[in-house]
Amino acid sequence: MTRYVFPPHQAASLFVAGTDERFPVRRVYCVGRNYAGHAREMGSDPNREPPFFFSKPGDADGVIAVAAGTTAELPFPSRTSNFHHECELVVAIGKGGADIAVADAPDHIYGYAVGFDMTRRDLQGQMKDAGRPWEIGKAFDHSAPVGVLHPAAQVAGIGRAAIRLQVDGATKQEGRIDDMIWSIAETIANLSTLFTLQPGDLIFTGTPEGVGAVQRGQLLQGHVDGLTELAVRYV
Repeated sequence: MTRYVFPPHQAASLFVAGTDERFPVRRVYCVGRNYAGHAREMGSDPNREPPFFFSKPGDADGVIAVAAGTTAELPFPSRTSNFHHECELVVAIGKGGADIAVADAPDHIYGYAVGFDMTRRDLQGQMKDAGRPWEIGKAFDHSAPVGVLHPAAQVAGIGRAAIRLQVDGATKQEGRIDDMIWSIAETIANLSTLFTLQPGDLIFTGTPEGVGAVQRGQLLQGHVDGLTELAVRYV
């Protein structure tokens, strides 16, 4: 038996629709500026930019699993005065692989969920201006709330689903999954040339335009057709 200096850190896991099983999380990858409207609002040219990736913590302090019908109350992050919402479709990998072909990518998907790529935009901007990594803007505690995971076989038409985020009932982000510059399959294929994907990996696939500041106490509700809604409040 392995003896640890202190108890191992808790692994993150997601609720799975229709079962009492949990999906264990390994790594969290995020696609940057994968919707043309969001790329433009962030000052980029969506016609020329290839996909790029960054990561978030995959532990239980970074990935926050939110059960159906509940609202997660999370601590408002430190050292930011411009805290932003980004509603995204999250793809959960169920079969690993490297250099995955686009045509084979759907076979590697376990399921889908709604997620928020929360961002300390002011800190991210400071790092970008200085040519430094984005971690302090993206990879902080409670930065990746994720709703209930739905097995892919139970979700029809996800590639054409509507995606929407509301703040205190007002719609702030709205689009469709087929508005992505790089499709779900293309994203998996491209990412697998950089990292060997493994079961338990999550991919945040990008956000539509309309990202904006979140104030303490506001209710965030994320929706993707066919999936359980995600509700979060930072207090």
